[in-house]
Amino acid sequence: AGAAAVGVFLPVYLFVVIPYPWFDRISANPQVKAFVAGVTAAAAGAIAGACLVLARRAIVDAPALAIALATLGITWRVKVPEPVLIAAAGAAGLFVRWAG
Repeated sequence: AGAAAVGVFLPVYLFVVIPYPWFDRISANPQVKAFVAGVTAAAAGAIAGACLVLARRAIVDAPALAIALATLGITWRVKVPEPVLIAAAGAAGLFVRWAG
């Protein structure tokens, strides 16, 4: 557990927290802003791609599709904490299996 915690948190400190004063000084630079915009777009694309991979494996039938669409709609319209959404979707999946 300790090694996992170091593996998770050490990169954050090495690449974000420690060099923050340097990042703060160059944040007004137009080239840096363009770079950050590109990295942000790439990260959004990577996350979207991961979502598609997960969706292909997770949505295997009509009830799973209905739960996924309901969760997407709730996420789109209402600010609900992610753990609550995951627990509710899991409960809905269990209910569908037990009722069916």
